[in-house]
Amino acid sequence: MPLCVDLSSFKHTLRALKLIMTSFNKGSMKTFRLLVSLDEALQLIYGRIRQVEKAEEVDLDDAVGRVSAEDVKAPFNVPFFDRSAMDGYCVRAEDVYGASQFNPVRLRVVDMIGVDEEPRRPVGAGECIQVATGSIIPEGGDAVVMYEYTERIGEEILVYRPAYPGENISKKGSDIPCGREVVKKGDYINASKIGVLAALGKARVRVYEKPRVLIIPTGSELAKVGDNKSAMQIYDINSHTLAAVVKGNGGIPVLHEIVPDDEKEVEKALQKGVESNLIVITGGSSVGTKDIIYDVLRKRGEVLFHGVQVKPGKPTVGAVFEDRVVLAMPGHPTSCLSNAYLFLRPVLRRIARLPDTGLKTVKARLSRRVVSTLGRRFFLTVRLRNGEAEPVFKESSAITSMAEADGYVVIPENADTVEKGDWVEVYLFE
Repeated sequence: MPLCVDLSSFKHTLRALKLIMTSFNKGSMKTFRLLVSLDEALQLIYGRIRQVEKAEEVDLDDAVGRVSAEDVKAPFNVPFFDRSAMDGYCVRAEDVYGASQFNPVRLRVVDMIGVDEEPRRPVGAGECIQVATGSIIPEGGDAVVMYEYTERIGEEILVYRPAYPGENISKKGSDIPCGREVVKKGDYINASKIGVLAALGKARVRVYEKPRVLIIPTGSELAKVGDNKSAMQIYDINSHTLAAVVKGNGGIPVLHEIVPDDEKEVEKALQKGVESNLIVITGGSSVGTKDIIYDVLRKRGEVLFHGVQVKPGKPTVGAVFEDRVVLAMPGHPTSCLSNAYLFLRPVLRRIARLPDTGLKTVKARLSRRVVSTLGRRFFLTVRLRNGEAEPVFKESSAITSMAEADGYVVIPENADTVEKGDWVEVYLFE
């Protein structure tokens, strides 16, 4: 069978291709360069970040949630002495050997020691000393019998059960022996670590400084929150949502004034970022005529990637400027905040030396069928209602897509639909 070719259609197609190539060569048409997957993007950034090195000393109560910048060793034993672990009577174990309900042992009470008192005498044969939880164990005593197994009769007690040597006694250094390393450099300081440090009397703790994150909002259409705006302007949402994520993940947000769509002004703002540990730009990261961030970073720094295979948030740039990692986020509020969880959160936590913990997850059934885009990982915002995950994603420019959500569901690149009733894993927002 002869091959039939529509020459007219072929010529039109060829002409269209030539026009596209001409526009591209003239620079009038932009496209995403260095498009990568989410995992590739994170690895490229991780390879260029610099963790905080400076340390500061803070009060013990302010150290929770920080990272230790020193090794801490116990300067003394905890407990500092053998102490009673129960309220009762300190005895010699050999004196109560064989004691039982039907054959109690009679002992004489010769003293009483409070938790803040030192022993005044030892425990002799046939004797006992009343003690409280935390009391120092007097010399001669080697066990504590709880009140429940005794009966007080005047200055004597009847003991109704035996006790083995060391019973109900916390030995000196049994909790923390002198010289033990209780906190290592790089450890995350949680409530239990605070307790250990308090037990050692450490009122000040040396921790790594919190990383500073410069947040640069770009866009001539933006107005500062609180100011009067024109009908054509919108308020700067992203600076404040990003600042909240930075604060929640161990960083200090530094908010830059709004920068217009001007390459020189953007470059000037970037220069201020050299005093920070991380730079985040919002807006201007896509491929429109006013999206200049890629061009500025390409000329003045090093672009690691431009465009990530995720939805929302594809227009994301990862770069390095003056040895500082730069994350350029999309201007649409939902895309920007979504990327804050995907990129900013893990990158910042790594810079701050914080544990790279993921978000908490729950299982739920999807309340309706969802259509995704093949080739892009879709982060679908949902709210949880009656055990179901109800999609709330509207569009990238709608902040309520995040505000009304309890978390998000990840639809992988190779899936184009998720059916109603399918079980999904919901990553909960902090």
